[in-house]
Amino acid sequence: MEIEPDTLRDLLDYDPETGVLTWRERPLEYFSSEREHKRWNTRYAGTCALNCLDTTGHKHGLIFRKTFSAHRVAWAIHYGGWPWLTIDHINGDPADNRIENLRDVSHKENCRNQTVPKNNASGVMGVYWKKTRMKWCANIRIDGKTKHLGSFTDKADAVAARAEADIKYRFHRNHGRATT
Repeated sequence: MEIEPDTLRDLLDYDPETGVLTWRERPLEYFSSEREHKRWNTRYAGTCALNCLDTTGHKHGLIFRKTFSAHRVAWAIHYGGWPWLTIDHINGDPADNRIENLRDVSHKENCRNQTVPKNNASGVMGVYWKKTRMKWCANIRIDGKTKHLGSFTDKADAVAARAEADIKYRFHRNHGRATT
């Protein structure tokens, strides 16, 4: 069950320039007593909302006892409708919910804008040292299949082959950036 964007706007303020969500004062109609109403508004109104971090660094929190992702809520408030697909954080920072950093894309497109994994020894997405061949290798994953781009004596050639493939297969310009 999604909450209507108009209801979200009644509950939360969203600053598109900072990406911050804050709780608004809630009217009495949301509570069973005046005491609960006063207690909630005193404690929460004006404070950061949906500010818990999950294991991937995305912000989330509870609205009416249901967990919502902050980036999806920000999108719904800003555009007046829930995103159709996956929200991609363009700069790779999953906690940065500024509207200019969010885009509604397919899962495939989202996967084409990733940071270099922490266990990547070469520092370049899709480039690795193949010890048995004593060569640098380059590959790219397209539609669930790994495509070998070549084996190279020089690392720069492997990096160039991967960069060419990124352009050919329309990966995002930020794909393969270093983890922040």
